Amino acid sequence: MLRARRFAILSAVAAIACGSAAALAGTSWDGIKTEVYGTRTIKDGLGVIHLTAPYRPDNVMAVPLVADVKLPAGQTLKRVSFVVDENPSPVAAVFDLAGNRSAAALTAHIRLNQQSDVHIVAETTNGDLYAIEQLVKFAGGQASCSAPPSGDPKEIIANMGKMNFALIGEKATASLKPQKARIDLNHPNHTGMVLDQITLLYVPMLMVDKIEVRQGDDVVFNMAGSITVAQNPAIEFDYITNGATELTVIARDTSGKTWEHKFPIGPAS
Repeated sequence: MLRARRFAILSAVAAIACGSAAALAGTSWDGIKTEVYGTRTIKDGLGVIHLTAPYRPDNVMAVPLVADVKLPAGQTLKRVSFVVDENPSPVAAVFDLAGNRSAAALTAHIRLNQQSDVHIVAETTNGDLYAIEQLVKFAGGQASCSAPPSGDPKEIIANMGKMNFALIGEKATASLKPQKARIDLNHPNHTGMVLDQITLLYVPMLMVDKIEVRQGDDVVFNMAGSITVAQNPAIEFDYITNGATELTVIARDTSGKTWEHKFPIGPAS
């Protein structure tokens, strides 16, 4: 557990620039924010970030966290991070956003290992940080990070890397229009904490560590993942249409395997 937690924090530190003091309450959060953001000031995100999460989720293996970010006038958005304070790997997903954006809507499905505060942290291009938190209860049962993936192991291996894509809501038929979409990637996202009941050895960690989405030649976002992301990662996001007719999704895991899929999105699709 400590190794997985240290890996996630160090990965996040490498992906997130550091800089001055304070944020919200919580012993674990105090340690996480110091390791990830150093002494940078983290402002109260009330009115900037809206976080939607189930108070007591029915399925702790795949808990949806929904972040709607709208920055104050004159600021542009650089990065949005999803943090689950009490998980072994607390920094769940970090989205680096491209384009001159002041708002973003993102959903990530995460594993919840125990009752925990969750945080959404938004970073602007000029270095301001905003955070908001919410408590999510644990409904009981096995801790999700040590629970085996659901499904037949042979089918999981056979389907690894397959993707589904869908537009959400009415399809935009012109440029410079907002559009929402969802990506589903088949991948076990092994945590490295699951004991094989036959071999009595731990299944090696094998996680999705990068997902890149492009609209035509333009990057929409790059996501850095962790073992806290649920099995079969599901991401919802928004973007502003640029006239491209294809959306490209490139996923990579820690074994070095890469999968690339193209999906029609434009008026000609």
